[in-house]
Amino acid sequence: MALRPTRPQSRSQQLATRTDVKADAQQDVFLREVDDALREDQMLTVMKRHGAVIGAVVFAALVALAGWLWWNSHTEGKAAEQGEKFTVALDQIEAGQIDPGNAAIAPVIAEGGAGYKAAGMMMQAGIALQKGSREQAAKLFGQVAADSDAPQPYRDLARIRQVATTFDSMKPDAVIAQLKPLAVPGSPWFGNAGELVGAAYLKQGRNDLAGPLFAAIAKDPTVPESLRSRSRQLAGLLGVDAIVNVEAEVARVIDANAAANPGAAPASAAAAPAPSGQQ
Repeated sequence: MALRPTRPQSRSQQLATRTDVKADAQQDVFLREVDDALREDQMLTVMKRHGAVIGAVVFAALVALAGWLWWNSHTEGKAAEQGEKFTVALDQIEAGQIDPGNAAIAPVIAEGGAGYKAAGMMMQAGIALQKGSREQAAKLFGQVAADSDAPQPYRDLARIRQVATTFDSMKPDAVIAQLKPLAVPGSPWFGNAGELVGAAYLKQGRNDLAGPLFAAIAKDPTVPESLRSRSRQLAGLLGVDAIVNVEAEVARVIDANAAANPGAAPASAAAAPAPSGQQ
């Protein structure tokens, strides 16, 4: 069935439709203006009632921001100042000016942060050892080791130095209890702490524990060579093989003997094959 075409609206109907659309648009504009005015009136009411509180909050936030910026700048400036004082004291001590350096480090300990304080006290303890005051040095090392605010590496090093300073007067059990947690492979203090724990085992007569510990230190490539060599010798005396590369160790011993005795043949000459016909 064919669709009937829609009849066009008459002129009066078109005018009525346009009038309705225009009225709707005007009504929407009016409602928006009323809504905006209402919101503005509400904002004014809020500002009248709580303007003082809002202003105080904004002011407090600005003051807090300004205070943080000042404190951050002050802290950085103070840290730089403490670093300069510490450097001056260190330079004096390295130059042999012990007493002036010791006096220069005192303000750093009193005013500096936890790191500078710990480093300064470690320096004072070293000066005390140099002057032969072992008790004072041990006391300073102990204070750093017990300071919970000090960085952990300083505390660990201070504990090792304290034990090393008082080792002769300590019981082996106390040495082991303090340093055994640090005397493990992978620890940055394995060599130093392990050597002291191994010596404590020797005091106890526990060669079965000391030998393997010295051997482990000797085989650890992260340990300084001087300490590895000393541990290798101790392990050998205790009947524990601590040599990883026998040929390299033989060459090292020959070179060491050659350095001590210039007339001796170096390792390269000793290891070189003899010429044909002269074997």
